[in-house]
Amino acid sequence: MPPRRDAEYMDVDSDSDISLPDDDYDGSRAKGKGRSKTGERKSEKGKGKAKDNQAYTWEASYARSWDTVQEDEAGSLQTSVEELLARGRRRRLLAPAAAVRRTIIRHLILLLDLSSSMMDRDMRPTRFDLMLQYAREFIVEWFDQNPLGQIGIVGMRAGLGEKIGHMSGNPQDVLKAISERHKLEPVGEPSLQNAIEMAKSTMSHLPTHSSREILVVFGSLTTCDPGNIHDTLDTCVKNKIRISVVALAAEMKICREMCDKTGGQFGVAMNEGHFKDLLFELVPPPAQRASRAAGAGATNPAADLMMMGFPTRLPDASPQSFCVCHNELKSEGYLCPRCQAKICDIPTDCDICGLMIVSSPHLARSYHHLFPVKPYEIVAASEALSERATECHACSRPFPLTPAASATEGMSPVGRYRCPECHNEFCSECDVFIHDVVHCCPGCGK
Repeated sequence: MPPRRDAEYMDVDSDSDISLPDDDYDGSRAKGKGRSKTGERKSEKGKGKAKDNQAYTWEASYARSWDTVQEDEAGSLQTSVEELLARGRRRRLLAPAAAVRRTIIRHLILLLDLSSSMMDRDMRPTRFDLMLQYAREFIVEWFDQNPLGQIGIVGMRAGLGEKIGHMSGNPQDVLKAISERHKLEPVGEPSLQNAIEMAKSTMSHLPTHSSREILVVFGSLTTCDPGNIHDTLDTCVKNKIRISVVALAAEMKICREMCDKTGGQFGVAMNEGHFKDLLFELVPPPAQRASRAAGAGATNPAADLMMMGFPTRLPDASPQSFCVCHNELKSEGYLCPRCQAKICDIPTDCDICGLMIVSSPHLARSYHHLFPVKPYEIVAASEALSERATECHACSRPFPLTPAASATEGMSPVGRYRCPECHNEFCSECDVFIHDVVHCCPGCGK
């Protein structure tokens, strides 16, 4: 006899490829002859239990993102919005508000796992597609906050390290390297040692004043290495290369050891949102470790001066000439102030004389990591009644006259936040915009 297809006899796992549609399930129950009513009630109970646990693959395929935003008793979403803002404020309060020694000239190698394990569907649509999507967003945000940095991309597949994109300070060149999906199809096993060796050789010529960082997005539980990976790790520690790992499967001892020895960050992504949070935590430049090598009582090494050049921008209607970076005829570009060589984009290093060429806006945008805006103070409801300010200092939106009935922890009940330097007051939206986007107080300029 064919096996019965009731829910009480058939246990379908959420990750299984075997599944029954609802119409087939109901039809098999309706066609059953000689079945007692007790058996039907058990079948209905088993079906309800399976649905509650999302036992079927077609039920687990939906990401119920709307459940993360809940309405309050009045049907408003203001409470959920305030909770998100409060979460961001708490994160900023935990960050160091004083000046921190950081490296603003960064060189990062992004190691992408292109092994067959990246085709798993525990992250929608697949680990591979989600990694490419977040990698593009990460590159754009990284260059926005680190305009003097450069990024290179290396892939890990078939037991080899494969150079996907050369080290470049132009975000468009880096995004172009991972734009064609069919050239990055996952296959085989990854090799951490081969990929790290390739990344290390790419950064071997870099000067000592710039940082050397490796960010690994790793989705496998194995690594196929030709030699002792601990020797490679010791070389990275000697060359002051910082390695950070974002794991998509589980924690591996070697990944944790690489991060601990080199001073990087390690994290295991629990879901899609957590994966993005772990990735974007690495956008700001890492703080340098304290050192007493500069003398007794010193906490940081002595700073060395480095030479930079501010180029001359050529007009679009200028005569065409060859650039030294691509050897192509172009009319627009920049002239190196030392050797007068033509360069397409900045910031970059001149291929002729080796001078680092930047623009003044790039240099100014890199300093907000060194001198962050101090967190604004929460204005209490009792203080707001005695204040003369009735509108936001930045957007001129009027402050609410009555305090909120139930204020979220970390949020002002009257929606006011005061700068500790100039004592101007801002609304909650401007508080987020100033600290996350502008990085400069409109009142005092600090």
